[in-house]
Amino acid sequence: MSALAVLQSGAQALGLSLSEGQTTRLLGFLALLQKWNKVYNLTAVRDPGEMLTHHLLDSLAAVPPLRRHLAQQGGAGRRLLDVGSGGGLPGVVFAICCPELDVSCVDTVAKKAAFIQQAAATLGLANLHGIHARVETLSGPFDVISCRAFASLVDFTGWSRQALAPQAVWLAMKGRHPHDEIAALPAGVQVFHVEQLAVPGLAAERCICWMRPVA
Repeated sequence: MSALAVLQSGAQALGLSLSEGQTTRLLGFLALLQKWNKVYNLTAVRDPGEMLTHHLLDSLAAVPPLRRHLAQQGGAGRRLLDVGSGGGLPGVVFAICCPELDVSCVDTVAKKAAFIQQAAATLGLANLHGIHARVETLSGPFDVISCRAFASLVDFTGWSRQALAPQAVWLAMKGRHPHDEIAALPAGVQVFHVEQLAVPGLAAERCICWMRPVA
């Protein structure tokens, strides 16, 4: 099966409608990731087929929940911060699939932030930005702060809290249900939904922890 066919059938399984331009950009992003990975070590996954399922489809699984959230919030003009974005997962995928969303990917490694800037230029994504910084130094405000396999929920929310806009949420992509991490959260962070994800072609547990700050 070609990468295009795998991507299209995966999107269909996720109930995700993608335009031809979005599909082309997603495959273009995958090609960039493979090319830069040889030099910059952006991801430990080397196999192109595995990159497609473990990275692209895994990130795409979070797009329908994100789109639903944005629609409820009156989508346009929203800003998302993707923390510890590395090779741009899921930040670049979000920028491609939600063009009305302004996406900033922050990483402490300069070459990873440079890769995001390169991806934005190559793929023509005016709504995508790479930031070389520690998340604690950013002030925002951002309406959604996301991460994927980045840190514990305590660290993720603690380090990024100052960058949240009023009524903002955290979107943390996790493997299996993080019961222990949720139990360790301080009283000022509320988990309001743990959403199970099914990633096409990936026999592993995945979920999103949706959180918000409480007074």
